Amino acid sequence: MVIPLRDENPTETFPGITVGLIAANILIFLYEISLSATGQLEQFIYIYSLIPYEITHGIALYPATFKFPYLAVLTSLFLHGGWFHVIGNMLYLWIFGNNVEDTLGHFRFLLFYLLCGLGGTLGHILSGPNSQVPSLGASGAIAGVLAAYLVFYPRARILAIVPFFYFIQIVKLPATLVIGFWFIVQLMSGVASLGVQTAGGVAWFAHIGGFLAGFILVLILPKRKWPRRMTENYF
Repeated sequence: MVIPLRDENPTETFPGITVGLIAANILIFLYEISLSATGQLEQFIYIYSLIPYEITHGIALYPATFKFPYLAVLTSLFLHGGWFHVIGNMLYLWIFGNNVEDTLGHFRFLLFYLLCGLGGTLGHILSGPNSQVPSLGASGAIAGVLAAYLVFYPRARILAIVPFFYFIQIVKLPATLVIGFWFIVQLMSGVASLGVQTAGGVAWFAHIGGFLAGFILVLILPKRKWPRRMTENYF
């Protein structure tokens, strides 16, 4: 397991969209905590999280909640299931999102982020179209951001924690290794999960779908500037 801490890849513009997305996710998570204290969290999750069965069958499983199933494709991207979930996602978004936003431009980055989230949602639905388990989190969208970073800055250096048996080392690794290892883990875990019935857990195919969507989209969308990797050597 490799845990990134920061990258050595300065930006030219202030990452306003990245900061805004992080703030929105954290504020909504704090609201979730407040609902937990009043016993209303479960209903909130069922209303705003994604449930594949509702999308593939076009119905709300819990009509008393006045849910609009297709709206959950968007709202589920801003919900999280716990502190580790939200902190992990926001750490990845901060490390890699600012550079992608700097390269794409602010508006295009927001569009890119949401479309990657949609790609992640599609991947999750295809992996279990009849699942009635609520799915939530920004992981699919952030996976797309990782794909874009890999395309733009494969040789950028990432300061990361690398556990080695009983020791923990902090080393600098190329983005290709950090993100490539991350994707291989998602792919292997996703394949291993096929046909396994679970009551919850990690939506591996949301990560895979978001990553593939990001890889395709970043090749199509116009850029604010050419990535520095075109003219500089990172080592």
